[in-house]
Amino acid sequence: MIDEAAHWCMRMHADDRTPQECEAFERWLHSDPRHAEEYAAMLDIWQISEHLPRHHARPASPPTRRIARPALASAAVLCLAVSSWFGWQQGWVPNDVQRFQADTQSRQVILGDGSQIRLNRGTTLWFANFRDQRSITLREGEAFFDVQHDADHPFVVHAGAGSVTVTGTRFNVWKYLDQVVVTLSEGSVRVQSPADRPDQTAYLTPGLQARYDANGELPQIDAASSSALAWLDGKLILDNLTLAEALPQINRYLDKPVLLAGRAVAEMRIGGIYNTNDIAGLVRMLPTVLPITLARNEAGNTVIRRR
Repeated sequence: MIDEAAHWCMRMHADDRTPQECEAFERWLHSDPRHAEEYAAMLDIWQISEHLPRHHARPASPPTRRIARPALASAAVLCLAVSSWFGWQQGWVPNDVQRFQADTQSRQVILGDGSQIRLNRGTTLWFANFRDQRSITLREGEAFFDVQHDADHPFVVHAGAGSVTVTGTRFNVWKYLDQVVVTLSEGSVRVQSPADRPDQTAYLTPGLQARYDANGELPQIDAASSSALAWLDGKLILDNLTLAEALPQINRYLDKPVLLAGRAVAEMRIGGIYNTNDIAGLVRMLPTVLPITLARNEAGNTVIRRR
């Protein structure tokens, strides 16, 4: 069953898949509940493989059919080798893959080594335990990591275009679109952006914060904002921010993002401490403190306009 799931994982991500194959896949997927479980596990490995260091991906032979891009070919090999002891020994495949998600409430998870992760709402991440590293892929959202020390088994968080490497420490990572903010609470971390460029590296000590985006520039280092970890206490602190600066923080707690209509409204400022369980209430009260109006667009987003 594992081999079948690996086969379909590879074919459904291939450029040359046919309509007949898609129909056959659907029949296989729904013919046994266990098929869906195995396929979901393969998808997790496929997602994680996109961030593997190059030395992890060593295909034994080229694929017999063209794959969408080289990274997918490597992922296909990983899927096929998932049950391989040899693959684990070489550091090509993990012996454990887990997917964690927090939707409308924050969530606490404990990994097998005792490391703890607090997921903010709207967060999805994958964990993969390789022989030579503990790997996290943060797809979206925010998480606070309390990592058990293990110098021989570093803990690496892949987020956006970069990565954060530690052996044991406490730190926060927030990913919003292509923007990533890393805040260090305790210990030290190495931030690389892009993830495969050792020369684009910054080191943080407690109280510092690193920012990077998809442009591949050296991470920007600043003193950590007092509001960076407020979400752990259920608070959102807006320290005299423009609405353009505040909305990314506000929108992570809403089902549909709030939009701004024009530069004039984007430059209006807001401050205060708010309960993360009632950010919709914060949006509703904005017209009482700012010269704005709220309206809905056709997609259901709240749009802020200047009054």
